[in-house]
Amino acid sequence: MKKNNQETILLEKDTLKNKDQELNKIKTTNVNILLNRVRLDQKKSFRKRLFFSFLLIILISSIFVYFVI
Repeated sequence: MKKNNQETILLEKDTLKNKDQELNKIKTTNVNILLNRVRLDQKKSFRKRLFFSFLLIILISSIFVYFVI
């Protein structure tokens, strides 16, 4: 004969395990999203730096050419 208390405790443990697994999945997904966002931000910042570097080089070279020639 089963006790009623024993059955409810087992059911509660199962639901707690399922909730923990779901939370872990969500956290993993959020970490991946954040890492992807960081990578995209790094790419954008690199492109900006590259663009401004080329712009500065062109500006300096044009000033040099203007004064030399």
